[in-house]
Amino acid sequence: MTKTRAEGLAWARGLVDGLAARGRAPGAAAGPDAPQVFVVPPATALAEVSALLAGEAPHVLVGAQDAHWEDAGAWTGELSVPQVADAGARLVEIGHSERREHFGDTDERVALKVRAALRHGLVPLLCVGETTAVRSSGRHAAHVADQVRSAVDGLDPADAVRVVVAYEPVWAIGAGGRRARAEEVAEVVEPLVADLGDRVAGVLFGGSVDVAGAPDLLAVPGVDGLFVGRAAWDVEGFLRLVDVVTGAGR
Repeated sequence: MTKTRAEGLAWARGLVDGLAARGRAPGAAAGPDAPQVFVVPPATALAEVSALLAGEAPHVLVGAQDAHWEDAGAWTGELSVPQVADAGARLVEIGHSERREHFGDTDERVALKVRAALRHGLVPLLCVGETTAVRSSGRHAAHVADQVRSAVDGLDPADAVRVVVAYEPVWAIGAGGRRARAEEVAEVVEPLVADLGDRVAGVLFGGSVDVAGAPDLLAVPGVDGLFVGRAAWDVEGFLRLVDVVTGAGR
């Protein structure tokens, strides 16, 4: 619940201008060495932000923060994948830890949402991660692998390869989160990537990501990019991280 419609549009305008200043002219396609940039605005701003970026920075993917697994029906307050796609989303964030903790998004529901996104041609951004308790038990790598497998097992390979995994340890996100050390990320990502192979599109890391820590995180084998929260609320912060990722060749 961050940013009004006006604030979201101002942020998107700042993104367009900032990318243009970095040689990504409005309307230009992303070059082979450019990072794939994506933004996930609140639902109230989704259509307007999508329209602005589609017209001036179509290389930027716009996503929805969640969507229901059914295409339509009596699910008051929910948004379906066809509805968010109609508003301009090309990506759907699925299974964020806050959704899992507060809104009952079990692994089973997450798997249904992944399939709904794929069914309508959207990119599922599958969020996974362990709590402090699971990390302390030593089961963190297995726990995250189980979350991913529950969502992608049984998918047609042509569908699974469109799934982007975002590893976000619960202890590293939000106002009380702490920055994860590269070795802590590697403990989960390296075996996960070894298990997945080329089954998914890639693995991102999210959790107290900032400019200072980003290079070390990007150096972890298997980390293909970053999924940023608070550090991206200010568009200049987001653009600085785009610069870091560009320099890392991601």
